[in-house]
Amino acid sequence: MPVSVNLKENMEKMQKLFERDKTMITRKVTPPGWPQGEICLFFCDGMVNSTSVNDSIIRPLTYMAPPPEGADVLQYLERSVVQSNEARQSSDWDDLVYSMVYGDTILFCEGCGAALVLNTKGFAMRGIAEPDGETVLKGPREGFTEGILRNLSMLRRKIRVSELKFEYMTLGSVSKTVCALCYIDGVADKDVLCEVRRRISQVSIDGILDSNYIAEMIRDHKKSPFKTIGTTERPDVVAARLLEGRVALIVDGTPVAITMPCVLIESFQSSEDYYVGFQFAAISRILRMAGFFLAVSVAPVYISLMTFHAEMLPTSLLLSIAAARQGVPFPSVLEALLLLTAFDLLREAGTRTPSAIGQTLSIVGGLVVGSAAVEARFASAPMVIIVAFSGITGLMIPKLKAAVIFVRLGLLALSAAAGLYGYMAGMAVLVMHLASMESFGVGMLSSSPLSGMGSCEDSTIRMPFSRMRKSGRFLSGGGRS
Repeated sequence: MPVSVNLKENMEKMQKLFERDKTMITRKVTPPGWPQGEICLFFCDGMVNSTSVNDSIIRPLTYMAPPPEGADVLQYLERSVVQSNEARQSSDWDDLVYSMVYGDTILFCEGCGAALVLNTKGFAMRGIAEPDGETVLKGPREGFTEGILRNLSMLRRKIRVSELKFEYMTLGSVSKTVCALCYIDGVADKDVLCEVRRRISQVSIDGILDSNYIAEMIRDHKKSPFKTIGTTERPDVVAARLLEGRVALIVDGTPVAITMPCVLIESFQSSEDYYVGFQFAAISRILRMAGFFLAVSVAPVYISLMTFHAEMLPTSLLLSIAAARQGVPFPSVLEALLLLTAFDLLREAGTRTPSAIGQTLSIVGGLVVGSAAVEARFASAPMVIIVAFSGITGLMIPKLKAAVIFVRLGLLALSAAAGLYGYMAGMAVLVMHLASMESFGVGMLSSSPLSGMGSCEDSTIRMPFSRMRKSGRFLSGGGRS
């Protein structure tokens, strides 16, 4: 049903649509000498900038001169009266309702079969701050917020070329969430870009409240614990990935942006690697990779040695472990599972509690539980050390937290059943699984999303920036390898 030329009918329609909604404000204005009579404004309280509504719309309307004879009234108001940086005409009720609840002001005029949509957005948003989960000692201190326009402006400030493109789309049949597909024209892989567009167009859901809603629906290998879509709250990380030829999706209402495609090496990279010397960055990245290997391997290897291959241990070490296990009623594998569960419970409790006491709770809780378990003979001291080491190394790679838990449990089960043979079989299955995974057509084990295995300028170690010409941060300048 289009907008009526009768102002009273339009007012009744708006009041019916927003019945029992006290946030909808109706403001009538009668300009002096106005031949059409009243002008009616509708806007949502709390979503608009009151100063903009008063000074840029209501004040000009009360002082304006009548339009020239035969002039289009709405066009006259749009071009010569209201002082809004964005104004357009619309006769679609769905568009008018969506615009109003998003902070715009709707202007109806007697005798006009359309309405003016005036930009007066002014809802409160969180200020720009450094993301808590991606802090750095050196580098930019800004992170994305919940406002999509502010996030896009931070990207535009870092990549100041006309080739940076933002494609708007609306997802969610009820929430009508605005999303922006970001890429650099001429740098982004066209096949990847087309595939991203195709998958996003197939998203069908009532509401989009976070970017993870979309990521779960468009990702490859949905049942795998390894992520095939990258996430970040830092605009510098998104800008760097766009320069590498990737595609990013920014969702209104969430500070988390998703990037595609995603390779495994991203989980071991940190934005700080590019703000310090390449020597130190290489050491840090190698330590993170070693941390993942130790997090999934220490406990299963210990279980294998104690259960099936005790003869491989030095006699003095074996006697020491046996003495520490005297009186422990549980087998080694059950002991490891109980302690790993207790460690994850403490970690989760420390994460969910207020920051003022969360760290203290984790440290004190770990010390108390570990000491009490050893003294009560529920666990042996060597097992407490093994579990603590496995848990601490897992914290080095927060992006692989879920993968570490699932892989470690699987390797524990195989090691308890077949010893080191089971552990090696599990590692082989893990490598084959990663080798078979793809992210939008790019292998997960690729060292660079676009260059394949042949380029290692920014993979296990980061080469100096002067060497990164074929891939990595300077893909757009050096071309594809």
